[in-house]
Amino acid sequence: MSVSKSSFLISAPSSNSGKTTLTLGLLRALRDRGFGVQPFKCGPDYIDTIHHTNAAGRPGVNLDTFMASEAHMRAVYAHYASQADVSVAEGVMGLFDGADKMKGSSAEIATLLDIPVVLVINAQSMAYSAAPLIYGLKNFHAGIRVVGAIFNFVGTESHYRFLQDACADAGVEALGYLPRNEALHIPSRHLGLRISTETNYEQIIRRLAEVIPQTVDLDRLLEITSSKHSSDDAGALSVQEKILNIENQTIAWPRQSPKLRITIARDEAFSFLYHQNVETLRAFGDVQWFSPVHDAGLPETDLLYLPGGYPELFAEQLSGNQSMRDSIRQYCENGGLAYAECGGLMYLGRELIDDHGNAFEMAGVLDCVTTLQYSKMTLGYRTMRWDGLEVNGHEFHYSTFRENPPQGPLAQMTNARGVPVPTQLFNVKNTFASYTHFYWADKPEFIRHLINQTTKKAESRP
Repeated sequence: MSVSKSSFLISAPSSNSGKTTLTLGLLRALRDRGFGVQPFKCGPDYIDTIHHTNAAGRPGVNLDTFMASEAHMRAVYAHYASQADVSVAEGVMGLFDGADKMKGSSAEIATLLDIPVVLVINAQSMAYSAAPLIYGLKNFHAGIRVVGAIFNFVGTESHYRFLQDACADAGVEALGYLPRNEALHIPSRHLGLRISTETNYEQIIRRLAEVIPQTVDLDRLLEITSSKHSSDDAGALSVQEKILNIENQTIAWPRQSPKLRITIARDEAFSFLYHQNVETLRAFGDVQWFSPVHDAGLPETDLLYLPGGYPELFAEQLSGNQSMRDSIRQYCENGGLAYAECGGLMYLGRELIDDHGNAFEMAGVLDCVTTLQYSKMTLGYRTMRWDGLEVNGHEFHYSTFRENPPQGPLAQMTNARGVPVPTQLFNVKNTFASYTHFYWADKPEFIRHLINQTTKKAESRP
């Protein structure tokens, strides 16, 4: 089928409606049809984007109006959407759930980028009562364009007919459904989808791509979300025109001279990365990857980046790789520039204690011990103010410090409402670490500031 560029945002009344399951299946089903499919994820999630990338064959990109400016979001969306036939954004939580009312919600992003919304409704215990629910989501906010609905956990064809009636009376087109099927279930860990060696995600995604076209009208989905349906306003710009107008606004990062050798950890223990953060690092130098689990030592580097992940699930392997631990400790002790976040911070500590109380030696760069025992979830947006620089991010972890690093805070950290939080930015020599995952793609000054810290310290040495 030949269509104009299509774009839509998958959202729901609440979490656990099946947004990610449907999104993964649609990404692969559309890719299998020969379309270039670009995945996006609303909010700060870095786990769903890994699955999006695998399903679509293109990097999953975050859209978050708290962590970045509206201009940055428009530029990022336009840049990637312009290179695809179909752009599919997965929402976060419920349609209107944000950090502060609608702030940062899927609804705000859909309004900002003028993306039509397709609802996924958990119909497991619902029939015609879906009508007022859909009607409310469609009409609550004038800027939202809810164009269709897909139902999840549908029992029978007759069940779906009730749901079709509900859509008709709510003024939203019914596009199909997913039947109840445990074989399509993806296990979760904490709040997001689990990254696990125990689950064959590829097999589930392939199965979803086979099942979805049987009960979901993909042709109609693409038709009602194509550029020719982008607005009821005859004078409005088409999707393609908007892309062309915005594409050249994509931020051009200042090039670092000379180029740095930037080394990023990436393996089963460290995988929580924002794609646009990595693209920003490329403006400062050449990016290379390594594995703290499998590699023997750190390659030659000028900037070491240890992102978040699940080091607690691979603590034994990380601890057992002593040559890598020694290599990283020597690099940091010799004044090498390093930045670590969340799981990376845990790896740089003296010990990591898992939820069973087992203690594992880590790199020993930071004089701290992190533990999963008796811990509770820490979650929320963060704003850091450091030497006049302000950068936003997101904090999400279950581990905590059993022993805190003795260094005082370098920066002030607040939540989305401006209330101070205990999270800190720690610093030992030229190593910086925090539990917060910062989004610096909209603030490359953050990387420049890290580099400048090293330069200042080098200049101050006798």
